[in-house]
Amino acid sequence: MTIAQSYLPEFEREMGMTRTMLERVTDGILDYTPHPKSMTTGQLASHIAQMPEWGAITARVDDLDINPPDGPALESSVAGSVAELMEAFDKNVADMTAAVGGLSDEQMLAQWTLLSGGHELFTMPRVAVFQSMVLSHIIHHRAQLGVYLRMNDVPVPGMYGPSADDEQAG
Repeated sequence: MTIAQSYLPEFEREMGMTRTMLERVTDGILDYTPHPKSMTTGQLASHIAQMPEWGAITARVDDLDINPPDGPALESSVAGSVAELMEAFDKNVADMTAAVGGLSDEQMLAQWTLLSGGHELFTMPRVAVFQSMVLSHIIHHRAQLGVYLRMNDVPVPGMYGPSADDEQAG
Protein backbone atom coordinates (compact mmCIF):
# COMPACT_ATOMS: atom_id res chain seq x y z
CA MET A 1 0.00 0.00 0.00
CA THR A 2 1.33 3.44 -0.90
CA ILE A 3 1.34 6.43 1.42
CA ALA A 4 -1.35 8.05 -0.75
CA GLN A 5 -3.51 4.93 -0.52
CA SER A 6 -3.19 4.98 3.27
CA TYR A 7 -4.01 8.71 3.47
CA LEU A 8 -7.08 8.80 1.23
CA PRO A 9 -9.52 6.72 3.35
CA GLU A 10 -9.16 9.16 6.27
CA PHE A 11 -9.45 12.13 3.91
CA GLU A 12 -12.60 10.69 2.30
CA ARG A 13 -14.16 9.90 5.70
CA GLU A 14 -13.49 13.42 6.97
CA MET A 15 -14.81 14.96 3.76
CA GLY A 16 -18.04 12.97 4.17
CA MET A 17 -18.48 14.44 7.64
CA THR A 18 -17.53 17.89 6.35
CA ARG A 19 -20.12 17.61 3.60
CA THR A 20 -22.75 16.75 6.24
CA MET A 21 -21.83 19.90 8.18
CA LEU A 22 -21.84 22.10 5.06
CA GLU A 23 -25.25 20.74 4.06
CA ARG A 24 -26.70 22.25 7.26
CA VAL A 25 -25.76 25.78 6.17
CA THR A 26 -28.71 27.73 4.77
CA ASP A 27 -28.74 30.68 2.41
CA GLY A 28 -30.39 32.69 5.19
CA ILE A 29 -27.33 32.55 7.47
CA LEU A 30 -24.56 33.16 4.91
CA ASP A 31 -24.13 36.77 6.13
CA TYR A 32 -24.21 35.85 9.84
CA THR A 33 -21.09 36.56 11.88
CA PRO A 34 -20.82 35.97 15.65
CA HIS A 35 -18.27 38.74 16.19
CA PRO A 36 -16.82 41.66 14.19
CA LYS A 37 -13.45 39.85 13.98
CA SER A 38 -15.07 36.65 12.71
CA MET A 39 -15.73 35.58 9.15
CA THR A 40 -19.32 35.42 7.96
CA THR A 41 -20.86 31.98 7.68
CA GLY A 42 -20.53 32.24 3.90
CA GLN A 43 -16.84 33.12 4.12
CA LEU A 44 -16.14 30.34 6.62
CA ALA A 45 -18.07 27.68 4.69
CA SER A 46 -16.44 28.79 1.43
CA HIS A 47 -12.99 28.57 3.03
CA ILE A 48 -13.77 25.02 4.11
CA ALA A 49 -15.00 24.15 0.62
CA GLN A 50 -11.87 25.65 -0.95
CA MET A 51 -9.31 23.82 1.23
CA PRO A 52 -9.37 20.59 -0.83
CA GLU A 53 -8.49 22.75 -3.86
CA TRP A 54 -5.34 23.76 -2.00
CA GLY A 55 -4.66 20.06 -1.48
CA ALA A 56 -4.95 19.41 -5.20
CA ILE A 57 -2.55 22.29 -5.88
CA THR A 58 -0.16 20.89 -3.26
CA ALA A 59 -0.22 17.55 -5.08
CA ARG A 60 0.65 19.14 -8.42
CA VAL A 61 3.42 21.62 -7.55
CA ASP A 62 6.48 21.60 -5.28
CA ASP A 63 5.95 25.11 -3.94
CA LEU A 64 3.29 27.79 -3.95
CA ASP A 65 3.62 31.53 -3.52
CA ILE A 66 0.28 32.87 -2.28
CA ASN A 67 1.39 36.45 -2.90
CA PRO A 68 3.94 36.31 -5.72
CA PRO A 69 6.06 39.44 -6.12
CA ASP A 70 5.52 39.40 -9.89
CA GLY A 71 1.82 38.60 -10.04
CA PRO A 72 -1.56 38.75 -8.32
CA ALA A 73 -2.09 37.18 -4.90
CA LEU A 74 -4.19 34.06 -4.60
CA GLU A 75 -7.77 35.04 -3.90
CA SER A 76 -10.41 33.24 -1.92
CA SER A 77 -13.85 32.93 -3.40
CA VAL A 78 -17.05 33.23 -1.41
CA ALA A 79 -20.05 31.21 -2.52
CA GLY A 80 -23.20 33.21 -3.17
CA SER A 81 -25.48 30.31 -2.25
CA VAL A 82 -25.40 26.95 -0.54
CA ALA A 83 -25.85 25.26 -3.94
CA GLU A 84 -22.73 27.02 -5.22
CA LEU A 85 -20.88 26.11 -2.01
CA MET A 86 -21.72 22.42 -2.31
CA GLU A 87 -20.81 22.32 -6.00
CA ALA A 88 -17.39 23.83 -5.25
CA PHE A 89 -16.80 21.49 -2.30
CA ASP A 90 -17.68 18.35 -4.27
CA LYS A 91 -15.49 19.42 -7.21
CA ASN A 92 -12.55 20.26 -4.97
CA VAL A 93 -12.78 17.00 -3.01
CA ALA A 94 -12.88 15.00 -6.25
CA ASP A 95 -9.91 16.96 -7.65
CA MET A 96 -7.83 16.45 -4.51
CA THR A 97 -8.70 12.76 -4.30
CA ALA A 98 -7.61 12.23 -7.92
CA ALA A 99 -4.45 14.33 -7.54
CA VAL A 100 -3.31 12.64 -4.32
CA GLY A 101 -4.23 9.17 -5.57
CA GLY A 102 -1.72 9.51 -8.38
CA LEU A 103 1.26 10.37 -6.16
CA SER A 104 4.13 7.99 -5.50
CA ASP A 105 5.65 7.53 -2.06
CA GLU A 106 8.61 9.62 -3.22
CA GLN A 107 6.27 12.47 -4.17
CA MET A 108 4.35 12.19 -0.89
CA LEU A 109 7.60 12.45 1.09
CA ALA A 110 9.13 15.23 -1.05
CA GLN A 111 9.60 18.63 0.56
CA TRP A 112 6.89 21.17 -0.22
CA THR A 113 7.21 24.91 0.38
CA LEU A 114 4.66 27.66 1.00
CA LEU A 115 5.83 31.17 0.18
CA SER A 116 4.41 34.66 0.42
CA GLY A 117 5.99 37.47 -1.55
CA GLY A 118 8.91 35.20 -2.36
CA HIS A 119 9.61 34.54 1.34
CA GLU A 120 9.40 31.02 2.69
CA LEU A 121 6.65 30.50 5.27
CA PHE A 122 7.38 26.82 5.79
CA THR A 123 8.77 23.70 4.16
CA MET A 124 7.67 20.20 5.13
CA PRO A 125 6.98 16.85 3.48
CA ARG A 126 3.98 17.00 1.13
CA VAL A 127 2.15 14.34 3.17
CA ALA A 128 2.52 16.54 6.27
CA VAL A 129 1.02 19.46 4.33
CA PHE A 130 -1.96 17.27 3.41
CA GLN A 131 -2.42 16.22 7.04
CA SER A 132 -1.89 19.53 8.81
CA MET A 133 -2.53 22.37 6.38
CA VAL A 134 -5.41 20.71 4.56
CA LEU A 135 -7.13 18.02 6.65
CA SER A 136 -6.57 19.38 10.16
CA HIS A 137 -7.26 22.89 8.87
CA ILE A 138 -10.62 21.76 7.49
CA ILE A 139 -11.50 19.97 10.74
CA HIS A 140 -10.61 23.11 12.73
CA HIS A 141 -12.88 25.33 10.63
CA ARG A 142 -15.60 22.67 10.50
CA ALA A 143 -15.78 22.88 14.30
CA GLN A 144 -16.10 26.66 14.07
CA LEU A 145 -18.92 26.21 11.58
CA GLY A 146 -20.69 23.96 14.08
CA VAL A 147 -20.70 26.84 16.56
CA TYR A 148 -22.11 29.19 13.91
CA LEU A 149 -24.89 26.67 13.22
CA ARG A 150 -25.66 26.27 16.92
CA MET A 151 -25.87 30.06 17.35
CA ASN A 152 -28.46 30.12 14.55
CA ASP A 153 -30.52 27.25 16.00
CA VAL A 154 -29.54 24.97 13.13
CA PRO A 155 -29.19 21.35 14.29
CA VAL A 156 -25.52 20.37 14.44
CA PRO A 157 -24.70 16.93 13.06
CA GLY A 158 -22.54 14.57 15.07
CA MET A 159 -19.06 14.02 13.74
CA TYR A 160 -17.31 11.43 15.92
CA GLY A 161 -20.44 10.45 17.78
CA PRO A 162 -23.88 11.94 18.25
CA SER A 163 -24.35 15.64 18.84
CA ALA A 164 -26.80 17.10 21.34
CA ASP A 165 -29.23 17.44 18.44
CA ASP A 166 -28.81 13.77 17.49
CA GLU A 167 -29.41 12.75 21.12
CA GLN A 168 -32.67 14.75 21.30
CA ALA A 169 -33.88 13.21 18.06
CA GLY A 170 -33.32 9.67 19.33
